Amino acid sequence: MGLSTHVLDTMHGGPAAGMEVALYTTDGDAATLVKRFKLNSDGRSDGPLYDNNSLKVGTYRLVFDVAGYFRALGVKLPEPNFLNKVSLDFGVAHTDQHYHVPLLVSPWSYSTYRGS
Repeated sequence: MGLSTHVLDTMHGGPAAGMEVALYTTDGDAATLVKRFKLNSDGRSDGPLYDNNSLKVGTYRLVFDVAGYFRALGVKLPEPNFLNKVSLDFGVAHTDQHYHVPLLVSPWSYSTYRGS
């Protein structure tokens, strides 16, 4: 399956449908945009971000527009809000394995792990 992501909105208890996400490859401090997408009704991208044939050993970044997502739902956020964009930098060492990067998020906290 390559690389995938999934976001759960822990404030409302469901998938973060419609959240905007950007995927980058990284090299030190430099980042190159690969794609931007919106999460579907299940809080996932519509397909793998990379399949096993395209995924390369290296470092990547997923950037989740947390504040934009909660504002679009009508959540009143303070100015400045606590979380704006959540950026997750991670490495891929084994292209024959599935890398799943889930995000559990509210306007005030987030958690991630390497999923399956």
